[in-house]
Amino acid sequence: MAIGTTTRIERLNQAAVRRVIEPDQDLPGELGPGRVLPDELLSIHGLDLELSEEQRIRLGREELAASLRSGILFEAILEAGFAMQIAKSDDVTDPRITFLLHEIGEETRHQRIFQRLVQQLEPTAVRREIGLVDRVLEAVGPHLIISLPALFHTLVLAGEEIPDLLQKRSVEHPDTDPFLAEVNRYHRAEEARHLSYARAVLPEVWAQANVIDRVAVRNVAPWVVKDMFRFLVGPGVYETVGLPGRETWEAVQELPARQALLHEAMRNVLATLVEAGALAPGRLPAGWRDVCGLDADGEPRT
Repeated sequence: MAIGTTTRIERLNQAAVRRVIEPDQDLPGELGPGRVLPDELLSIHGLDLELSEEQRIRLGREELAASLRSGILFEAILEAGFAMQIAKSDDVTDPRITFLLHEIGEETRHQRIFQRLVQQLEPTAVRREIGLVDRVLEAVGPHLIISLPALFHTLVLAGEEIPDLLQKRSVEHPDTDPFLAEVNRYHRAEEARHLSYARAVLPEVWAQANVIDRVAVRNVAPWVVKDMFRFLVGPGVYETVGLPGRETWEAVQELPARQALLHEAMRNVLATLVEAGALAPGRLPAGWRDVCGLDADGEPRT
């Protein structure tokens, strides 16, 4: 017999208290001075670029730092959204609120160890110059996302699934820096609970979503996710090793392996949305077909 949502969340709360990992005490190591990522896990893999060993070391460290920085910023939006849910709660004893408190604590610990790794990597990449429209979107976007619960939870799922897949691949590769692999194993173990929570509550959130929120999930979310993914590693990262920033960045977006990574992660999100009744195979919006690499019936494109 299927267990109810509240029971599932209570079990997640119990799991969260069994072992609280404090990174500063339990993960005291540091990254090595050389390669942190193997060639196969660099974003440029498949472009057949002639880079020296020194350039590949630098690029790997810059790419990792950029991804970690994105993780710190994304989790800040996640924490803000959860804090707003707690502030608006009618029942502060609800197990859902308890889990959000666990998650906020865990995410801030993740941010602190990511911050430590960035300091060790000493990145030099310059962030892209953005225009007025982008500045307005950066200022307004997080507030809009937080105000739409179904959109927010959809982006939480996407923001967890993509790094989880990247970290899974790094953990499995024998040439990944040992300390980075250790950090990724720790992060993935806790994020597994966060994903379970988001999947459990999404049907409830969707049932209560208003028209604007539903339209945003169906038609806006995939484009937001695609942009988040594209800028995990921005043009400035490639310039640190002498590559043309924008040109290389655009070429990376077209790599089949890069697209396949996004498709694999987002198909997990799509499956959750289908189960919640938010989307249906046969009527998939264009944006979801694009980020999942599927046709309108939900089958992989050939």
